Amino acid sequence: MRRGSAAVGSAVFFLVTPGTVAGVVPWLLTGWELPDGWASGAGVVRTGVGAAVAAAGLAVLVAAFVRFVREGSGTPAPVAPTDRLVVGGAFRYVRNPMYVAVLAVVLGQALLFGSVGVLGYGVVLWATMATFVLVYEQRVLAERYGEEYAEYRSHVPAWLPRLTPWTGADVGVTLDHP
Repeated sequence: MRRGSAAVGSAVFFLVTPGTVAGVVPWLLTGWELPDGWASGAGVVRTGVGAAVAAAGLAVLVAAFVRFVREGSGTPAPVAPTDRLVVGGAFRYVRNPMYVAVLAVVLGQALLFGSVGVLGYGVVLWATMATFVLVYEQRVLAERYGEEYAEYRSHVPAWLPRLTPWTGADVGVTLDHP
């Protein structure tokens, strides 16, 4: 896939999928209204931490989408996959950084808006994503990228990041983009 097409496809997919999951649904649940008392005591800490977690998740998510275009010449959308397995950047620490990032955005909003409903939504969202990864995504990646994915999967955890980045050096893989 050409990079221009991959960039446009990724941008559309970003707006539709994470935009809905991490933006529209939490907005519907909270109206993005801060709770009473948010500016005093523990409320300031909770909203500050929530905003920081959501912002960090958004930054990781955007960087991962860009990496799909630059490193993989494709999109995160299953209908327009990458030409190459993407293993640089945040993917060096965790196999599912986009899902982890979306969860961070949602859970950050749960804190920011003091919403138990958004927290519950985050739990259901994680269960849904984990099921999708187990039932569909791992199989498709194994079929598409073969031994390369098997090696990557054996060194990089799915949900809880490694402390050090995987370099691929143990199997002679050279990462184009750290």
